[in-house]
Amino acid sequence: MSLTLMKLRRFSKNLVKTGLKLFIIASISCGCTISTKPSFLIEEAPQAIREICKNEYKLDITAKLIGHTFWIYLPLENLLSKPTKPEKYIERFLIENNSISFADNRMQANYLIQPIADKESQQEMVIDKKASESIFNILQVVRRVLFSVDQSKDKQPIFFCIVAADITNGFEIKEIFYYLDLQKISYGFISQTEYQHRIIQETSISPFIINDKEGRHLIYEDISEEKFIALQIQHRIRLKFQKPEVTKSADIDKEVLRIIAYTLEAYKYKNLLTLETNNLRSGNRTILNRASLRSKTNE
Repeated sequence: MSLTLMKLRRFSKNLVKTGLKLFIIASISCGCTISTKPSFLIEEAPQAIREICKNEYKLDITAKLIGHTFWIYLPLENLLSKPTKPEKYIERFLIENNSISFADNRMQANYLIQPIADKESQQEMVIDKKASESIFNILQVVRRVLFSVDQSKDKQPIFFCIVAADITNGFEIKEIFYYLDLQKISYGFISQTEYQHRIIQETSISPFIINDKEGRHLIYEDISEEKFIALQIQHRIRLKFQKPEVTKSADIDKEVLRIIAYTLEAYKYKNLLTLETNNLRSGNRTILNRASLRSKTNE
């Protein structure tokens, strides 16, 4: 395995632990002025974003609206660089399994989270300054266009997926977020920390990313509400135990239940009939309905 690939894998593993804010600053620094008169039809938004990015920032991006999910693909020659002052963090838990699935309005959560001896580590790679500027500029354009589209259409984007790809080394960072969350952080309805928790962050390493300037390796899909909820819960579990946000003595089962209950409430998801949780380390298994989940997390 090459040295570059080893660094990318370590960066991918430690991304959540270091609390990397890839799109947060860009999202909250663009101002809060939103025109009340629509400037674009939603069908025109992908082309408008591509043209503005090209004409104003010389960025060649791919933009697609798939159902209610807006995708943006940003190819970069170099995405990462070494930090001048590496951020340090403490590892206290090892997450060996973290999976959330939906079927017929029933959710299943399987997890295996083990406390480990405290270990101090440090961030080895960060987003390159030039890449950060490009991402910042794209977020400005996204807000500018999508906050000015015709709101009367039924094709309004609900979810966004922005992919920043290092096409030299075959590495990418994907961030998925909810349209209303972008509006809420713009108006100060949610905190920066909460917004960070709501952005789902995933990383990929693949040879198919190399030299892919148009995002042909991606599967452009319309993200469902259930998939977003599942990814959101998995992301919050990683944040909770990898940053970490709890002490080693924390009740893992209760913390997972709290994350699930909070996420369902935050996104007003009402279709859940039952929840089954399986702690693969202790063997503890619970089955709850929505009311008993609420009662359990309030204990």
